[in-house]
Amino acid sequence: MMNTNDTICAIATAQGGAIGVIRVSGTESIEVTGRIFVSARGKALAEVKPYTLVYGNIVDKDGSIVDDVMVSVFRAPHSYTGEDGVEISCHGSSYILQKVMQMLVENGCRTARPGEFTQRAFLNGKMDLSQAEAVADVIASSNAANHRMAMSQMKGGFSAELRQLREELLHLTSLMELELDFSDHEELEFADRSELTALTDKVERVISRLVESFRVGNAIKNGIPVAIVGETNVGKSTLLNALLNEERAIVSDIHGTTRDVIEDTININGVSFRFFDTAGIRETTNTIENIGIERTFQKFRQAEIVMWLLDASKAEEQFAQLSSQILEELQEHQQLLLIINKADLMADVSALQALQSKLMAQCPESAQSIFISARNTSDVEALQKQLTSLPCVSMCIQQEADVIVSNQRHYEALYMALEAIHRVQSGLQSDIPCDLLAQDLRASLYHLAEIVGGEITTDEVLGTIFSKFCIGK
Repeated sequence: MMNTNDTICAIATAQGGAIGVIRVSGTESIEVTGRIFVSARGKALAEVKPYTLVYGNIVDKDGSIVDDVMVSVFRAPHSYTGEDGVEISCHGSSYILQKVMQMLVENGCRTARPGEFTQRAFLNGKMDLSQAEAVADVIASSNAANHRMAMSQMKGGFSAELRQLREELLHLTSLMELELDFSDHEELEFADRSELTALTDKVERVISRLVESFRVGNAIKNGIPVAIVGETNVGKSTLLNALLNEERAIVSDIHGTTRDVIEDTININGVSFRFFDTAGIRETTNTIENIGIERTFQKFRQAEIVMWLLDASKAEEQFAQLSSQILEELQEHQQLLLIINKADLMADVSALQALQSKLMAQCPESAQSIFISARNTSDVEALQKQLTSLPCVSMCIQQEADVIVSNQRHYEALYMALEAIHRVQSGLQSDIPCDLLAQDLRASLYHLAEIVGGEITTDEVLGTIFSKFCIGK
């Protein structure tokens, strides 16, 4: 079991910078730091006012100066962890940082475990568990949309939504349990069935919205999955290389060159896209190629956007060949982008536009199209612009004010809470007794509490969550 009474220390900055920061937290953090720090003004660190910077030297036990530093002093409970804390800003030398860490340990600190500073912030009530988990997401954010989503959760947007849900559920539960308390008085009915139904439906709508938002949240966090599909030799690998601006996939005139899925991620206008270059779809007796085609459809089903490439000179024939497979596989939430490639080989633009209109008439209403040459930089830029303007991508960019679920653990807890609410709705329709309804409501409350930490008590669960953090956070 982790001892939260220890004073802990860790290097909080990446190696190689001009400045390095060491964090110290715990009841003895100021005292321990004071043993190795000498203020330029001769004032003891314990006497320094909180939330101030002090200039001085880190001095070894033999009196030699290790480094000149700035020390920030924090007093409980107004600190990141809710404990007394110190941050030592020194030069970024690996030797200096390790030497200061060694001196802190020799004077009573222990090295912090991964995520222990944030874990203490959670245990000390500075943030709930969902906010604590968002800290890791903020650190790992790689694009603007991901950063906005993580910051919103860390600042308590998701927590506020859950608090409101909890109040609604507690109100429902109290009405039912009050009626149970007076069950001997049959004439009393505190929980009017129409009111209960309306309240339950309201809660169900909110939880359903949060559950459904996971698809968007997962796409923002890990990159919007885009499957590039089509027949062999239509330019899928050429397009992937052009989008990534590197020779990622082998390009050849030989049919069936790509036999496995090639995956890579690129940031376009602040949004991450995960592109899957897939094996060309065709009838073949080659066992390996058939396995590649099976994997093509696996990625097809996982994608938010399906980019279907056609060769402009054979577009109608290729569309007719694959339309039954692709259009039948296409799910309602997926966005189809029909790309007519090698358009530079067709001199008649009006014929190309007529072809585009004819093919689009056979696609779902939400589908979009573009004709390009994958070897033309300006065409690739136009495709990128169209990609970022697709409704599913715009939704990711514009979700700033909405609460989005991106954590798998949160999604699973919300899904279980929703299942319990569905049982309550079914029970109200069947007019089952209040005690059974109350049990399902309590189950829903339990699963919501799992998200923010109200029911998380075991060191094993907390350890699993915080072990994914970096040292010093």
